[in-house]
Amino acid sequence: MRRRLIFADRAEAGGLLAARLQDLRLDHPVVFALPRGGVPIGAEVARSLSAPLDVVFARKLGAPQQPELAVGAVAGVIDAPEIVLNRRLIASLRLSEAFILQSVGRELEVIERQRDQYEAVRPRTSVEHPTAVVVDDGVATGMTMQAALRHLRRKQPTRLLAATPVAAREAAAMLQREADAAVLLSVPRRFGSVGGFYRSFTQVSDEEVIALLGACNGRHTSG
Repeated sequence: MRRRLIFADRAEAGGLLAARLQDLRLDHPVVFALPRGGVPIGAEVARSLSAPLDVVFARKLGAPQQPELAVGAVAGVIDAPEIVLNRRLIASLRLSEAFILQSVGRELEVIERQRDQYEAVRPRTSVEHPTAVVVDDGVATGMTMQAALRHLRRKQPTRLLAATPVAAREAAAMLQREADAAVLLSVPRRFGSVGGFYRSFTQVSDEEVIALLGACNGRHTSG
């Protein structure tokens, strides 16, 4: 698991991850993908497991002038969000509580827009199923995945799994703590960025997310 795998694209990574999950013989799984990049992975997993494909809304909180540097993450809904913070990093950057609150509010607004966009093609199922499988295309700091797992844990699934093609070592340890089990294809010694483990790592659009959700769940939208 420590060897460095390079995936052709998300479809290949999702297929390999699905094969690993099939070996577990999961009981009535529901796949929850983090939008947007996790959805092509989740689609492959859902098809392989004959499971519904849903999304779990989680967003990174970026540092000022360094939006890719995660100081936290938020998941869930606007009236009861799950917030995860890297307090050590926040203190070292001297970020104010006001900045954090503004960031949380801004990302929750994005989540609400996504929820409206995807609602028509999401499955009519509940997380109260035996197994919830939370999927992303890779886990670097793990903050968005951690927020997503904690949000879904509130809904008390019988079993909560985290699954991803590649994770940094510290993030992998976090996934083992937060989930009942973690399925990881690769945990390399040197990480860098998630995109570095894919030969093709194009941005996933909302239109692609909607198409994949609709195809997996037999639901369609017009327009």
